Amino acid sequence: MKKIVILISGRGSNMQAIVEAKLPLRIAAVIGNKPDAEGLAYAQAQGIATAVVDHRPHATREAFDAELMRCIDAYAPDLVVLAGFMRILSEGFVLHYSGRLINIHPSLLPAFPGLATHRRALEAGVKIHGCTVHFVTPVVDHGPIVVQAAVPVQSDDTAQSLAARVLQQEHQIYPQA
Repeated sequence: MKKIVILISGRGSNMQAIVEAKLPLRIAAVIGNKPDAEGLAYAQAQGIATAVVDHRPHATREAFDAELMRCIDAYAPDLVVLAGFMRILSEGFVLHYSGRLINIHPSLLPAFPGLATHRRALEAGVKIHGCTVHFVTPVVDHGPIVVQAAVPVQSDDTAQSLAARVLQQEHQIYPQA
């Protein structure tokens, strides 16, 4: 049975979708980079091991990533799943997990990498938006695509309404991936 570690920064709704999908895998741990990440309480309530590697005390991104790698590697996962993990990871970290590190991004990559995807999609006037699960590479939001889901953009959409519909699709495709 495959073993995964899930990284979160906040409420962990994509992590919850993976847990609730009851997939044939074992979630070895959920690790947060913020001690108050809401998703950690959910994971604990499900009997999943949790850990926190707070990014704030580390002087550099590389120092944080080294500590995070030590924590992840203690669980010996087959796959590391970024589920709303809001930290840019160093090239060394990404290469350490090459081919075993996936992310979900709220746009149809390669369109709109980075932040504020929904606002940017509306400003660009696209008619279709969505989400992408992809392998992580050293270039942010540019790794090989695993699966995508499209959402039509409605004439009265706001960034918030579009984000809500995209999030529904994220919860469908991440467990599939």
